[in-house]
Amino acid sequence: MSPAAHESLEIELKFDVDAGLVAPDLSGIVPDGRVGEPQTYLLEATYFDTADTLLAVNRTTLRRRSGGTDGGWHLKRPSTVKAARRELAVDFDEAPYDGGVPGALRDQVAAIVRLGELIPVATITTDRTVTAVYDADDREVAVFCEDLVSAESLLPGGGVNRWAEWEFELVEGDHALLKRAKALLKEAGAQKASSTSKLARAIGSQPADVDRPALGKKPTALDLVVADLAAHRDALIAYDPLARDDAPDAVHQMRVAARKLRSILTSYPRVLTPEVAGPVSDELRLLGEVLGDARDVEVQLETNELLLARETPPADLVAALVDGERVRHERALRSMRFALNTRRYLTLLDDLDGLIDAPTPGPDADRPARDVAAEAVSASYKRLRKAQKALGEHDVWSHDWVEQLHTIRKRAKATRYTAESTAALRRAPFTEAGRYAKEIQTHLGVFNDTVVNRSRLAAVAENSQLSDRAHFVLGRLDAREESRGRKAVKAYRRMA
Repeated sequence: MSPAAHESLEIELKFDVDAGLVAPDLSGIVPDGRVGEPQTYLLEATYFDTADTLLAVNRTTLRRRSGGTDGGWHLKRPSTVKAARRELAVDFDEAPYDGGVPGALRDQVAAIVRLGELIPVATITTDRTVTAVYDADDREVAVFCEDLVSAESLLPGGGVNRWAEWEFELVEGDHALLKRAKALLKEAGAQKASSTSKLARAIGSQPADVDRPALGKKPTALDLVVADLAAHRDALIAYDPLARDDAPDAVHQMRVAARKLRSILTSYPRVLTPEVAGPVSDELRLLGEVLGDARDVEVQLETNELLLARETPPADLVAALVDGERVRHERALRSMRFALNTRRYLTLLDDLDGLIDAPTPGPDADRPARDVAAEAVSASYKRLRKAQKALGEHDVWSHDWVEQLHTIRKRAKATRYTAESTAALRRAPFTEAGRYAKEIQTHLGVFNDTVVNRSRLAAVAENSQLSDRAHFVLGRLDAREESRGRKAVKAYRRMA
């Protein structure tokens, strides 16, 4: 996230009310509480969206607002917390009022907006009266807002709309306070808000229905593939802004979504026409590589920190294994962010939408999903077993033997993804194949990590300027990684 942007969690209730409705006394909703003197503000906001309101449809609002105590640019998005939204704000000191949408906010909605232009779609003026609610310790626990709203839609055919509403927002209070406030305000005459936001009411755009219908009792192969593509496309878009911010595990999950999308296209090559699906698959592979570069350095940094935590490393070794990796990590993140802002990536998202919304059926499209899925899982599983059988052709721990373990790991991952793509069919054999492949991938994934780590440690050890103590600790780290890798291989051979 840009240093200029700061994020908060907005937890509030919204109500429609008749203009002039007298608000109840809120001091009683907190034991021994009190309310402050009402403060009045004039808020003037311009909302930005695409001409087809893609942000509003995706429960997202972007505004520039002056007046009140938080003038600036605000991006509001859904949250997993009940009655809450995530708000990302940039002050006018960082992004001038007339300077256009800040890049820090534009990047966060790139996966939704794509190549679309953000234009003013509504202006909203709010006469707001704010009353703070305090608890017995004189902490501000909530604020109550009485709003008189005047909104003008700037979209074709738009008009002017006026209404009154109340908002009750938590500051340091809890959901129990929210529940008490809801009961009191409804008793006073407040009604459930008719729109999800002021903007939605101004322009008449409501959020899309994100609950996709379940597959029918006898889905076709095309039904299954499209449903899987949609689920992982949605995951890719959801993790996009989080990956840009380097949120915990976000780059990894975004890469998994890209890999699963590509796995669906390669596992079911005859369900969609290859002329359409092939280029998308190729672009997903490249996206996975870009995300993988950032993820691999992230894993390397985490591993080095864990390894050194059990040692007393000299400063020069910390600089090589931690400080140096942090530099590499930041470089990889910059490259990833650049790639996510390119026309190529945004076009890929459009192409994925095309595969989902207007698929071009291949020869297997109308066949029963369970039959095509059975063939895909069986073919992938056979390739895995063939690779496992070939392991016996090499001397244990020889170069070729180790390379074959990597081949097994890759085929296990492919089998796992193919099997998991059939989850909606609820077929026990597919589930079991996926479980078996996942266990292989887990053990051999650990082994692969140790191989990569040991190679990196060896490269660091080639630095002749490192202290003797640093070389000694490097030797201990290498031995520990070798032991961890051998244990992982032993676990694999035990279960295989």
